[in-house]
Amino acid sequence: MSLAVVNIGQLLTLAGPARPRIGPELRELGMIRDATLLIDGARIRAIGTMNEIAPSITPDTEVIDANSRVVSPGFVDAHTHPVFAGTRVDELELRSAGASYQQIAAAGGGIRSTVRRTRDATEDQLLASASRYAHWFVRNGTTTIEAKSGYGLTLEDELKMLRVIRRFGEISRLRCVPTFLGAHEIPDEYRGRSGEYVDLVTHEMLPRVAESRLAEFCDVFCEPGIFDLDSTRKILRRAGQLGLSARIHADQLTRSGGAQLAAEVGAKTADHLEQIDAAGIAALLAAGVQPVLLPASVFGLGLSAYPNARAMIDAGLAVVLATDFNPGSSPTTSMPMVLSLACRYLKMTPAESITAATINAAYSLNRGETIGSLEPGKQADFVLWNGEDYREIPYFFGTDQAAKVYISGECAFTGPGSRP
Repeated sequence: MSLAVVNIGQLLTLAGPARPRIGPELRELGMIRDATLLIDGARIRAIGTMNEIAPSITPDTEVIDANSRVVSPGFVDAHTHPVFAGTRVDELELRSAGASYQQIAAAGGGIRSTVRRTRDATEDQLLASASRYAHWFVRNGTTTIEAKSGYGLTLEDELKMLRVIRRFGEISRLRCVPTFLGAHEIPDEYRGRSGEYVDLVTHEMLPRVAESRLAEFCDVFCEPGIFDLDSTRKILRRAGQLGLSARIHADQLTRSGGAQLAAEVGAKTADHLEQIDAAGIAALLAAGVQPVLLPASVFGLGLSAYPNARAMIDAGLAVVLATDFNPGSSPTTSMPMVLSLACRYLKMTPAESITAATINAAYSLNRGETIGSLEPGKQADFVLWNGEDYREIPYFFGTDQAAKVYISGECAFTGPGSRP
């Protein structure tokens, strides 16, 4: 099937070097005005002005008039937890009354409360809830997500979650990149015996996950009192031996050296980083680790310590933005909302935020050669927005702005308020 999107007011191609963007490159969107996008099947065939593309448009080509609106690559959400049972609406009330994340967790809430519900759920029940969230991601312009396990914390329940992620990716148009996060929390039955749980992760869970090919990455919640530096190092080194790339929840609640450890083990990303310092930034830069910043989780927890994105960008790090969608700290699938938070609290420009949520995010998932930008040969993942200026995407918040979302050249969402 051939598809042409014509009369695009601002086409954000994000075309550029075949690597993540750094420094001033984050502001270079590869914009083409009055553009046309030509799709053949699942891939982009050509991009240019109407005069350049018109000879390739045949009578069989489906033509969509963008009416001078913005077209961008689909968002790549590089940190999500989309498979879980139940909600944690009770914790919203507790935090409203002044309880902290740590206090709620110490009382048996937080991650462990979701673990209990998720263990009780069947694969089909988890798939049904994940499918609901998939629609939410797509309607907000997201076409690819990284999807973590981590609410099972037994061998069989972690495998159950990863199977759901695989099935989820097979039945949904939303593209999924799976990550094993068995080291998300110490489960109730191992309280006071964290070393034994680390052994379970390294000796039983990781080999089975690798054998089943259910995950590409291994992540660890590196935080004192949960998985300390030694435990995190042990888990990630074993994961690397089994062929899984490393990601780390690092320096979120405390400055514990998680960023330096991410550099030491050659992690693909270090995520959160609200407490990172100059030494941590320097370590990430030297090792080529991409920071994944999650301002919605700071907002969701009612905190004020947002990650220092400006220092990271100025240092030359290839910053990524993601939602951290999860039932506790960040129950949002909206990348436009994340961009809004990044512009307001991380002091990123609209262009920087879009780059961080598309091409840089794609490279953080080892997908930069196929998604994250609109270039000939790449997957036709794109969004037609209900606006004529790309800055409207982070400017407006709490609204549905996507008119149409395409994944691999097929329409995956049409907004109810879309202009013709």
